Amino acid sequence: MRVTRLSTILLATFAAAHLPTSASAQLPAAGTEIRLWSGQAPLATGDGPEDTPAITVYRPEPGKATGAAFIVLPGGGYRGRAAHEGEPIATWLNSVGVTAFVARYRVSPYRHPAPLSDAQRAIRYVRANAKAWGLDAERIGILGFSAGGHLASTAATQFAEGDPSATDPIERVSSRPDLAILI
Repeated sequence: MRVTRLSTILLATFAAAHLPTSASAQLPAAGTEIRLWSGQAPLATGDGPEDTPAITVYRPEPGKATGAAFIVLPGGGYRGRAAHEGEPIATWLNSVGVTAFVARYRVSPYRHPAPLSDAQRAIRYVRANAKAWGLDAERIGILGFSAGGHLASTAATQFAEGDPSATDPIERVSSRPDLAILI
């Protein structure tokens, strides 16, 4: 219970740091799946859905968006991703005005560093598009459960600042989350 209350307090502070924004009109429609790489992902061994990291958009109601966003990493022991730790969490975040992106990161047979690469790319992707989507680029958090929590902690501590000379504009921005919640 104590962890839940602390997480709620931290999340509320993070989400309420600014007044609601109405600029989220450019954010893709709720339920839209966005591939994290336009071509094949680094280290991918195929081109099926489990080889293709993506994020699914969950938007708060119009007028309720705070500009904060979270990348949600469901757990699953790196063998799968628990559905009950994805969409239900995203819709709860939406209820408090936070935009959520549930990540489909690579799991078995993939091993480190592929899932970490996916989590870092998700943070970068959202941050690189934050202005166009009506989000605050300095309020991008990561939230993970179980193995997703391990992945979130790794992304929060092994981030890269970005490469200003990268040809891919997404790789130019930082992969450091502004807040990490590990459950």
